[in-house]
Amino acid sequence: MKPKTRRRQPGRGALVVIASLLLLSAGFRVSDGAGQALALAKEGVEVSPLAEKGPQACETPEDIRRVLKAIQNREKTLKQRETTLADRMQALSVAKRETDKKLRELLEAEQSLRETMAMAESASETDLGRLTKVYESMKPKQAAALFEEMDPNFAAGFLGRMRPEAAAAIMAGLTPQAAHSFSVVLAGRHANVPKE
Repeated sequence: MKPKTRRRQPGRGALVVIASLLLLSAGFRVSDGAGQALALAKEGVEVSPLAEKGPQACETPEDIRRVLKAIQNREKTLKQRETTLADRMQALSVAKRETDKKLRELLEAEQSLRETMAMAESASETDLGRLTKVYESMKPKQAAALFEEMDPNFAAGFLGRMRPEAAAAIMAGLTPQAAHSFSVVLAGRHANVPKE
């Protein structure tokens, strides 16, 4: 049997050579720059005044200066608009809270009004029911005398709520004119109701 040989990966040796050359180059540059700096320090070389002041501001060309000024003005305008927009958003937020509060109060008042109206209708219905029973329990002749004095619409409302026997007894005691007008009102109350 043949001994196994290890296969090398292609290109691996080239990477090692390149890395070695880069490290060697960096070493030369550092040693060269450090040598020059040490030599200048030993010789007492005078540093130029420009180097002492540090970086100097260079003059900006006019066209670039105009563009920078326009950008600064635009930024200032945008900041003002942003502030105005933030103020408006705050005002809208306050207005929305107030509107929501007023709407809740209005809904509560509407509910309270509905309850009050329901109680009033219930009380009114109760009162009308009692008064109708009073008229039904009266003697027909006495009730007829009262009905003669009533408005036909008002009297017809009571007659329509009464038991038919009681209403007939009262109608029999009325004058023919009063009985006719009450009958017309009673018959016409539902004449405008849709039939289909």
